[in-house]
Amino acid sequence: MKNRTNGIEDATDSGGSMTASRSARSAATLIEVLVVIAIVLILIGLLLPAVQKVRGAATAARCKNNLRQLGIALHQYHDTNASLPPGVSWDGGRSKYPHMSWLTRLLPYVEQAPLWAMSLSAFQQNPFFESQPHFPVLGQVIPLYACSTDERCAEAKQFGPFHVGLTTYVGVEGTNQRSHDGLLFADSAVRFGDVRDGLSNTLAVGERPPSADLTMGWWYAGWGQDKDGSCEMLLGAREILTSPTFSDCPATGNGFAPGKVDGYCDFLRFWSLHPGGGHFVLGDGSVRFILYSANDILPALATRAGGEVMSFPD
Repeated sequence: MKNRTNGIEDATDSGGSMTASRSARSAATLIEVLVVIAIVLILIGLLLPAVQKVRGAATAARCKNNLRQLGIALHQYHDTNASLPPGVSWDGGRSKYPHMSWLTRLLPYVEQAPLWAMSLSAFQQNPFFESQPHFPVLGQVIPLYACSTDERCAEAKQFGPFHVGLTTYVGVEGTNQRSHDGLLFADSAVRFGDVRDGLSNTLAVGERPPSADLTMGWWYAGWGQDKDGSCEMLLGAREILTSPTFSDCPATGNGFAPGKVDGYCDFLRFWSLHPGGGHFVLGDGSVRFILYSANDILPALATRAGGEVMSFPD
């Protein structure tokens, strides 16, 4: 009996040891899981910036390619018409295509001939671009005309009875809207021979996202500040404010500097959603990424015949 009791006692002790062993193993497994989770989180923290950097580089490459195609289209237009397109058409209201942008005139050269035909038909029916015959074109989203860094441009925006397609690429009108010393401005018809500073030293197109309220940055047509396309699809390196709608914004001194999509006055200057600067098309059709540190020389690069001897900063 005593031995049997001792046996029972021995078995009980053995079972307790087994239970303790299982608990120890469970505790160790939980710690291991926590360690693995911690390692995974650390790896994600290390990899995320690299992934974002790769995505940013891919987006920048697409944006640069868009602008390169615009540069080629500008040259094709010049070859066909012996001049660059008007930055915007107005001619005191006498133009056949009032407020039509340079981007619209490039449609046949960027594989958008049907849209060009629709544009001509719409203007023949009604010269006012915010009227019904224009709506199918006015609301078109053309991926080539916008950098994918600005998600606002991925779809047309509604303004009352119509929708509007947006652009992040604006023609360089020179110093400002009244100077007319660049390549693309109101009623311009600049020939390559007029660019005495050299095509490779003169800016033609630059990045500038639409205004915070999306009233500036329409690719098809637009009034801009003074029916001259200023800040709409055209911009100067030192743009001046003339629109009473934005009277709280600085009238002068609008240079090349970082901006924000919700920045109320940032439509008055060149900037991009790429870190450090923005892409520009030069008169020779090449594309360069220019740093914000080049702000001081941007006015000289924006003019076609200023006589300046400039070099791009590294």
